[in-house]
Amino acid sequence: MTNEPTLQATQEQVLYANILEKGMLIGLVMMFVTFALYVFGIMTPAVPLDKVASMWGQPVHEYLVAVNENFLHGDHLITGWAWMPLLGKGDFLNFLPIAILSGVTIVCYSVIAPGLFKRGDKAMGIMAVAEVVILALAASGLLAVGH
Repeated sequence: MTNEPTLQATQEQVLYANILEKGMLIGLVMMFVTFALYVFGIMTPAVPLDKVASMWGQPVHEYLVAVNENFLHGDHLITGWAWMPLLGKGDFLNFLPIAILSGVTIVCYSVIAPGLFKRGDKAMGIMAVAEVVILALAASGLLAVGH
């Protein structure tokens, strides 16, 4: 038996590509829709559109402090997943398609892992499960370091 490389895609590769394509299209369409809702004022933003440009030059921490003090008036800065309760604001709604695009890879690996184990490719199956665990932990914020 020879282990010659093949140009034929495996079932898992095709499945991964199909899910990635659909997820990318959903995220892209959502980006256009949420941005239009924001820019055309259909959804009120937390930070008024005419104030955004004046804040662009600030370091991230100063920007977050200014947004919180001037517009959100919250007890804590909006970091990590703290933007989720603000999805009703046009500017924060734009984060949703970005989160979806970021999470598509987790979905892809989750879906192909069982097939890898089923066909006996334990090493790739373990790597796919490890990808899911690592990416999910990173996205959860449980592994966050610093302030």
